[in-house]
Amino acid sequence: MVEVLFYHLERASLEDVLPGLVERSRARSWRALIKCESADRAAALDTLLWTYDDQSFLPHAQVGDGDPARQPALLTVEDDNANNANVLFLVGGAEPPDWNGDLARSFSRIVVLFDGRDPEALASARNSWTAAKGAQHELTYWQQSAAGKWEKKP
Repeated sequence: MVEVLFYHLERASLEDVLPGLVERSRARSWRALIKCESADRAAALDTLLWTYDDQSFLPHAQVGDGDPARQPALLTVEDDNANNANVLFLVGGAEPPDWNGDLARSFSRIVVLFDGRDPEALASARNSWTAAKGAQHELTYWQQSAAGKWEKKP
């Protein structure tokens, strides 16, 4: 069983939230795989992760930039775990792996970040929730409060 976290983005953007989540994963010594829906999104997030904080360094690469197995955080559009990651971040509408498959079960945690203001993203997240629940994964749903803090919802 994989722990699956759904982050409903309404007040903050993906660009505001993702770097902190990846940093927290790295603080646990977890390897991170960030699956994007397009190469353009991967390139934009690559730039973001290099520049989001002048006081911080988040080592990462895109697939195709050297040996993926050596990367503690890897941006991809592919359906594989090229850097043997513990946590998979699904961003920008990236398709999740088969929830019953070996790839999904190769992760300790899968984090689905979706834009709650986008009806298509919301519908996709609901479909992913239903499929992940059907595969017997442990699901949690997170939403930002008016104060901007993440709250676990029932």
